[in-house]
Amino acid sequence: MRRSTSDRIAPVLILGGALAAFPTAAGHFFARDKVAFGGDLHFAGVGVTALAATVAAVVLTVIGARRRDGRTVLIGTAFSVMAALLALHGIATPGVLMGDNGVVSFTGGATLPIGGAILALAALPQFRRPGQVRPLLIAQAILLLAVLALGLTGIAFPMLVPAVPEPRSAPALLLLVVGLGFYGALAWRALRTFLLTHRHADMLVVIGIAWLAAALPPAMLLHWWELGWWLGHLFELIGIGIVGVPVALDLRRSASSRPLTGDLSACDLVNSEEAFLGAHVRALMVSLAQKDEYTEEHTRRVALRAVQVGEELGLSPVRLRELATGAIVHDIGKLAVPDAILKKPGKLSREEFDAVKRHSETGSKTLKELGFRESVRQLVLDHHERLDGSGYPRGLASPAITLDARILAVCDVYDALISTRVYRDAFRHEQAMGILRAEAGTKLDRRCVAALERVLARERAPEAVAV
Repeated sequence: MRRSTSDRIAPVLILGGALAAFPTAAGHFFARDKVAFGGDLHFAGVGVTALAATVAAVVLTVIGARRRDGRTVLIGTAFSVMAALLALHGIATPGVLMGDNGVVSFTGGATLPIGGAILALAALPQFRRPGQVRPLLIAQAILLLAVLALGLTGIAFPMLVPAVPEPRSAPALLLLVVGLGFYGALAWRALRTFLLTHRHADMLVVIGIAWLAAALPPAMLLHWWELGWWLGHLFELIGIGIVGVPVALDLRRSASSRPLTGDLSACDLVNSEEAFLGAHVRALMVSLAQKDEYTEEHTRRVALRAVQVGEELGLSPVRLRELATGAIVHDIGKLAVPDAILKKPGKLSREEFDAVKRHSETGSKTLKELGFRESVRQLVLDHHERLDGSGYPRGLASPAITLDARILAVCDVYDALISTRVYRDAFRHEQAMGILRAEAGTKLDRRCVAALERVLARERAPEAVAV
């Protein structure tokens, strides 16, 4: 039996966690070892890191500007500033192009915190608006000029360079905590995206952010003659590459990749099921569309509503993904229902209705044969169960019906009511909600009905204003 993508998430999380923790573990064991590396090694190593950041910055900025995606441009700005600071850090290496100076210390200490702060801003929704792209490009140019001016001023007038906190001093510890806070937020956004998509590229971004975060403690706590200080530079180089490459490749392929911005919603999973839920889900939906176009369109609408309600109720990313998967295939068992029954333009007989009711069990068995997770199959099996035990196929009562199945049931009923069928006209929204409210607490879950009503109210609010 083929294993689904969901069944492989645990090994990926374990491997990802181990790779993410590696630099911290390495720093713990070797950080305080004394070394005597020369300035040439520092100059070359930082130069390579600056080049990697520059490549990531150019790719992200160009693609973001073309697509008028402010968040991508902002991420490119973060990499641009990091590249500029790193370039100055390398140029100012004592003993290579110049003597002792404060620029090398300042740029070395400022690169990661400033880069993390700019990346953290990408979570703000206003940066997705097309109108924000031009101001962001201008801001990027201003920041780069400011860094250049800082470097030239520092080289010419070393006394003007801001003082850098001494390793392990109170200001250094404060900067470390703030910087780790930024990277912690970035890591959570990327991890949430991975838990929704299960894409290995998104896990790579989580690992890359962890490596960047691991480069912060050496910069704030250690001296240049300690091995950990040099390892921090290495972690920074690797982290930039790991973070930048998957995101840039996704954007280049016009794929939806938002691990740094963290704005991927469960609705995106439904809208792009082949990219995020797998080709097997897409194949099932194609088969269903060929069987009955109405049923296929109905399942998509129900799936979108279900994940909106799931997000409204605060379901975890893992549960949202399973809800999206189960909802989009919840009627797949209707592939086995004869066309004469499924498309009958009138009331079904008792025998015909019994044949339709078997679609829940048939769908669950089909998904089991295809290797879907039990939680997804359970949603398909239980989406017609009712709290008072009047549902089918098993007549479950309230305690035995999961919240996810209750969400799916409410959204399924709502969409069926507002849809036009060959044997009746569609109900208006107000009529459909009235029926749901009447059954809330008896047949349908009261919280789910209320959450659906809130979701629909937000969608309908602009319509009311326009009228």
